[in-house]
Amino acid sequence: MIVISAASGALGRLVIDNLRARAAVVAVVRDPLRAPEGVPARRGDYDDPASLRAAFEGADRLLLISSPELDPARKTHHHLAAITAAKEVGVGAIAFTSFLDADTTATGMTEAYHATERAILDSGLPYTLLRHPFYSDAFLPQPSDGEITSSTGGRGLNTAFRSDLAAAAANVLTNDDHLGQAYNFTGPLWNYPEVAEALGVPYRELANPAPGPMSWISAQVRAGALERQTPDLERVLGKPAETMISHALSHQRTL
Repeated sequence: MIVISAASGALGRLVIDNLRARAAVVAVVRDPLRAPEGVPARRGDYDDPASLRAAFEGADRLLLISSPELDPARKTHHHLAAITAAKEVGVGAIAFTSFLDADTTATGMTEAYHATERAILDSGLPYTLLRHPFYSDAFLPQPSDGEITSSTGGRGLNTAFRSDLAAAAANVLTNDDHLGQAYNFTGPLWNYPEVAEALGVPYRELANPAPGPMSWISAQVRAGALERQTPDLERVLGKPAETMISHALSHQRTL
């Protein structure tokens, strides 16, 4: 039996869709009213360790989807509670949706992911670490007033679509060959000017936006911090990951 935590979120639902015909799968959700349809559901709240133990009972595989909590201390607390519960009830193996560079950077955005990876390694549970990039879904270039704009300096982004990351997770959960592995998932490199060209619209570079998450991300892109490439996602998928240009063109045709 494969148990998916945080299964009411976008990634969890996609993973379950990939697993329905391949394995017995159980959705773990904080609010049972938001559980995906068509699979058994159990209540499991990262703030309620007893509920996690009950939710994970009998799991051969657990996909620990990272908590949506933004505060690193609370996010880490949620993850450690899930790992402890998994160990206490004898989960067969755990896969965790971590973040790129969590193995080497213990501060900032990767702080909670780094602590979680260390806790998984220390737990003695068989594991697979799935280090994700940013989701392409959140960066889809869309023309506004006939043009595409960004503050990225034309540098590359290694984002990946949730659909590909979910398919990769399903493959990991159904194949023991992935146990003991740490994967650094990156999508095909893309940039805003080339997507604008593919869509047939002009591109315009903007000054950095007002302080906030997108300003920080844009600065990271301009510095080349999102240009890392690995073959891991394509290898686990067994096929090339979707490109931003192909997705943008498909989206354009539906408008």
